[in-house]
Amino acid sequence: MTRSSRVCAVFAALGLACTAQVAAPAAAPEFPLGNGPWIFSTQQPVQQIRVSVVTKGLKHPWGLAFLPNGDMLVAERRGTLRLIRDGKLQAEPVANIPTAEAATGGLMDIALHPQFATNGWVYFAYVKGGAIPSGAQYNATTALGRGRFDGSRLHDVKDIFVPQAWSTAPGGHGARILFARDGTLYFSQPHRREPARAQDTMGHVGTLLRVNDDGSVPKDNPFVGSATHLPEIYSFGHRVIEGMDFHPQTGALWASEHGPMGGDEVNIIKPGGNYGWPLLTYGIDYDGKPVSQRRWREDLIEPSIIWVPSIAPSGTMFYTGNRFAQWKGNLFVGALQVARIPGTGHVQRIVFNENGEQYRESLLTELKQRVRDVKQGPDGLLYVLTEGPEAALLKVEPTGKQ
Repeated sequence: MTRSSRVCAVFAALGLACTAQVAAPAAAPEFPLGNGPWIFSTQQPVQQIRVSVVTKGLKHPWGLAFLPNGDMLVAERRGTLRLIRDGKLQAEPVANIPTAEAATGGLMDIALHPQFATNGWVYFAYVKGGAIPSGAQYNATTALGRGRFDGSRLHDVKDIFVPQAWSTAPGGHGARILFARDGTLYFSQPHRREPARAQDTMGHVGTLLRVNDDGSVPKDNPFVGSATHLPEIYSFGHRVIEGMDFHPQTGALWASEHGPMGGDEVNIIKPGGNYGWPLLTYGIDYDGKPVSQRRWREDLIEPSIIWVPSIAPSGTMFYTGNRFAQWKGNLFVGALQVARIPGTGHVQRIVFNENGEQYRESLLTELKQRVRDVKQGPDGLLYVLTEGPEAALLKVEPTGKQ
């Protein structure tokens, strides 16, 4: 089955027409990013935004962290941790993390310890290679490590948690890490292209984990003491969580999740919850067949937001700053591409009214860039990491014009 026929299968399975616009070319063309800046208009409210390049020269970046002095750390898939100082990308990496780099993962997300200013700890998620069994060509899991950053280099690098998620199936990677106010850390584990394992709670595949800052198990985790669930598991039945943030009013954890062909989700995470993969999904598998026959089950938690066709969601954040006062409380989700069509990456802004109904706006579509992460900076502006072998960090700010 060709790519275009797989895309059409998504629409057909959902009773939608497949028009010419969903057909993708055999080879994805390059969409070079210009030098900018660019001025775009947004809706509801109508205003202008200015998008400028902070730096180019990044290679498949995954995660971004803001340092207290205004510098930034960027994790690249190949295992390099890069430093942006005074708005300039430094030539030498501050660390090289040995990683089993794959097309969908390697060195991925990074996060600073809540007391980074005094302890210097930087945490990172990465694909860790292991002993390869006879007859296999690959073996890896998605591990959590940390190192101490001294302003120029990362020292004392070590693993603090290595999940029971080893797999000889290459691909199916993707992970995010996020510190909570209580100092615990949420760490997502991908499906590794072995769907059934997401329902095996004596392993970590397809789960969201919660650990202390040293990798130990918090005493109030939902499955502590269980004989049927590993104690690090906070929720399970996930495919690939690649974005997380806490709701600014309720404090609830929201997580964006990749579906296959369609069926991307945002879930509100509840401790001990089963989010259904692969038993319950709106997605269609890559061969055009439905992954599941049902869209609802009483014992499984339904998503709060879905996308059909897929947008391939990545970094996810609630805006809480003052520079975009009318965007406060909006959810922003990075998108790699729509319906697997090259050049359709963007940032999606989602607005909720008092009834929970949604207005969605696609931003930065004109740039045709895959978006891997989106974050609010300490200055209240938006920062966007594009994805690819020639990627960039972009800054989004208001122009003050409507």
